[in-house]
Amino acid sequence: MTMTMTNLHDHVGAEVAGVNLSHPVDDTSFADIEQAFYEKSVLVFRGQDLSPDAHIGFSRRFGPLEVHILHQYQLDGHPEVLVLSNKTDAEGKAIGLVDAGRYWHTDVSFTETPSMGSFLYAVEIPPKGGDTLFASQFAAYDALPKEWKSRLGGLKALHGLNKTTAPKFTDAQLALVKGVAHPLIRTHPKTGRRALYGGVFVDKILDVSDTESDDILSFLRKHWAREDFVYRHRWQVGDLVMWDNRSILHHATPFDGQYIRHMHRTTVEGEKPV
Repeated sequence: MTMTMTNLHDHVGAEVAGVNLSHPVDDTSFADIEQAFYEKSVLVFRGQDLSPDAHIGFSRRFGPLEVHILHQYQLDGHPEVLVLSNKTDAEGKAIGLVDAGRYWHTDVSFTETPSMGSFLYAVEIPPKGGDTLFASQFAAYDALPKEWKSRLGGLKALHGLNKTTAPKFTDAQLALVKGVAHPLIRTHPKTGRRALYGGVFVDKILDVSDTESDDILSFLRKHWAREDFVYRHRWQVGDLVMWDNRSILHHATPFDGQYIRHMHRTTVEGEKPV
């Protein structure tokens, strides 16, 4: 079977067909996938049948995997896999994160070395709702007026975490997370392209007045997820969607809780943004 790639949006996303990720991908095909990932920021693989080991194995080709701080939602026997689910156990206790990411964000930007890539696999999907939105931050940067590129250049933002953005964190887990400064504009280490780097975890802009910080954030919150930057993914069972946290903001949408949405996520370690 020949591998093909089809663009999903002018700025972000490609669907990769002709690849069975339940088996190791040959080096030539993997090199093409890796290059497309860095350029398109989101790749979609439909119709996959992935065991946790196969999911982990493919993800690990891109780098070492993280073990999420929310250890209570790890897949049994596979700590690299975070469960996103509204299923409950025999005692009625949630087995996974139910409402994770219902805001524009990039994964764990509140750490010194935020996640490079996230790999989300759909096990059970509701008949409607629960889509994921992906906003290209390459496109968001490119579309900035010249005066805003100049104004934002060299500025850093403080990324933090609180009970509003992390309601599933215990007090002990929250205590482990300290605020961290990252550049508002980061350079992608593989392509050299510039991208905005923000999202819900940004608390304030550093080294400017509170008034200017509020002004900048007011502008960016309207700009970084502009409709023309966004690809909406409508999930199907067997989808594996991978996204580059260095150039993407994403946003989960709600769904009717009478239906099951059960997914597995792996995450590749990243580097300090520059």
